[in-house]
Amino acid sequence: MQRPRHPVVVAASVLALCLALTVALAGGKARPGASRTALAAAAAPAAAAGDHPAGFWYGTDSLPITISGPAPYQEPKIGGAYGGYIGMIGNWAIWQGCGGRLVWSAANSSAANTNFTTYGKGIGTGVYWFMGGPGVDPNYNGTTAEATTWGANQAARTLSDIARQHITYPVVFMDIELPGIAPATDNGWNAVYTSPCSGKIKTGFIAAAVDRAVFNGYWAYITAHSSYKPGVYSSPDIWSLIFGTGSAGSIPHTDEWTYTPGTSKLSPAPSGWCLAGTSTCAHFFGGVSRSDPEALMWQWSGGGGITNGTGDFDQIDANRQR
Repeated sequence: MQRPRHPVVVAASVLALCLALTVALAGGKARPGASRTALAAAAAPAAAAGDHPAGFWYGTDSLPITISGPAPYQEPKIGGAYGGYIGMIGNWAIWQGCGGRLVWSAANSSAANTNFTTYGKGIGTGVYWFMGGPGVDPNYNGTTAEATTWGANQAARTLSDIARQHITYPVVFMDIELPGIAPATDNGWNAVYTSPCSGKIKTGFIAAAVDRAVFNGYWAYITAHSSYKPGVYSSPDIWSLIFGTGSAGSIPHTDEWTYTPGTSKLSPAPSGWCLAGTSTCAHFFGGVSRSDPEALMWQWSGGGGITNGTGDFDQIDANRQR
């Protein structure tokens, strides 16, 4: 969707510049780079209001989506400022030599970073790591100690991959899901495989405490070896299928990004944590609700196996970014 432009009536060159300045500055946030020349400020297109309340942004994740210029960039299809991009920084299967796809858009990351660093809009670029459970650990032995090491090893690789990109968002998300794709349809959370890449199940059960040890190992390594905060991307139903509803599944103080509920539509867009004018609202998991400070993002359209014909759209609450 193209950003609406405000008409400027040209009476004389000086009057035109004054009017353009008035339009460019009215009703918007002050942005970094206020020392730019008046002519440059007047020429910059005014951004639509976009998401609300203040501090909420629309963004995208994963596969590339065309972001039209000029800067400051607009959220495709639904309008408003482009508030951020969250890309796959790494994938356990690629790391283990099983093949697979790294879902990353350099163009979307660049547009998000420009909006953030130059115009003070959104969060810039964030990342997630496609997480492998204990069942695809090549050294799996059923112990929580080994599962903790496996989680820490994935975190170490995540930080190594992050170092090659320009990442501005402080939370690194563990992508914990049951994807239904090779080489392990459950990513090794509920079954143990004969080897990481074999696709052959050796044991069809993993204790929730062992699953949680992988999470804990990743969380602890990120915290101890970086300034990033560990978070998790999942959904209430998938989370309980992996970790259960007991203590292993309780993460009330961990930052979250949910993909439930999802829709194939792009209208209505969210306001706050609910689709505008409806009772459809984001659901978080593991003891976190949308009123909690750990509720950070909602992949409200296009995610979780639902397609909308364009890509994955997210709502981001930057007020809770710590």
